[in-house]
Amino acid sequence: MRDPQRSILVVAHARRDDTLQAAERVIRSLQDAGAQPVLAADDARELAAELPTLADVAILGRDAAVDDIELAIVLGGDGTILRATELVRAGTAPVLGINMGHVGFLAEIERDELDDAVRRVIARDYRVEERLALQVRVKDAHDDVVYETWALNEATVEKASRERMLEVVIEVDGRPLSSFGCDGVVVSTPTGSTAYNFSAGGPVIWPSVQALSVVPLSAHALFAKPLVVGPEHAVAIELLERTGGVGILWCDGRRSHELPPGARVVVRRSDRPVRLARLHPAEFTDRLVRKFQLPVIGWRGPAAITGTIRTAEPDA
Repeated sequence: MRDPQRSILVVAHARRDDTLQAAERVIRSLQDAGAQPVLAADDARELAAELPTLADVAILGRDAAVDDIELAIVLGGDGTILRATELVRAGTAPVLGINMGHVGFLAEIERDELDDAVRRVIARDYRVEERLALQVRVKDAHDDVVYETWALNEATVEKASRERMLEVVIEVDGRPLSSFGCDGVVVSTPTGSTAYNFSAGGPVIWPSVQALSVVPLSAHALFAKPLVVGPEHAVAIELLERTGGVGILWCDGRRSHELPPGARVVVRRSDRPVRLARLHPAEFTDRLVRKFQLPVIGWRGPAAITGTIRTAEPDA
């Protein structure tokens, strides 16, 4: 008999055949184990259109509340995992990412470990890792909060027009640091340090480090290097009144808000971290090597001598 307390959210990017097949396998395996699979409404429509047998799966918010979700199994790349963190944000469910994409930095495992992952979810054989998240507030010229959201990877202030740069002031803990013209500013978490922050020239930050990275984009200034600040600090980006156009705030590339001249974006550590389910105690160094296919052949460290890691598979 199905246990109504064991509700597992399945989040899938349903526009790929391999993901459709994987979603069906996961849903059937959960049902066979006596758990209740749950789908977001949009995912349910897309999956049922391709697989009508899934039309009776429970719907998040209708048949199961967010607070009832024990864990979210995500089939896709980093974008799908970010969407899943958004779906469960109001609850406490951890997110387990199964990479169906390319780099998949947020994913815990690859698609060939799918069946074992479901078995371990049913057995509750996983640990939960809490990742620093951002609280993001937009204030108007009168210092009133007009928009509030959050981010797991990054909050980015960007110019809304290609032709005009933004004139901004960077502020830390209520004190101005520097002003310059730029294409934007990225404020990243350690989790997001391998995403937009990395592409913009920011540092890679180990997930265990509690810090924020601040990276100006194409800044016209001598002092416009990446900054790393502690999690107790608040970082603000203010659009100067003299700026030539409006800006736009993006959080995780999913939520946006227009920024007129005079707007201030205040970013600090959120009181609520994002919870990721982990099956393997892999070192972050190994994840970097694997995801970026970094050259380590010829390394003579102690682990190479004892044979505890592999260093000769550049296409792995």
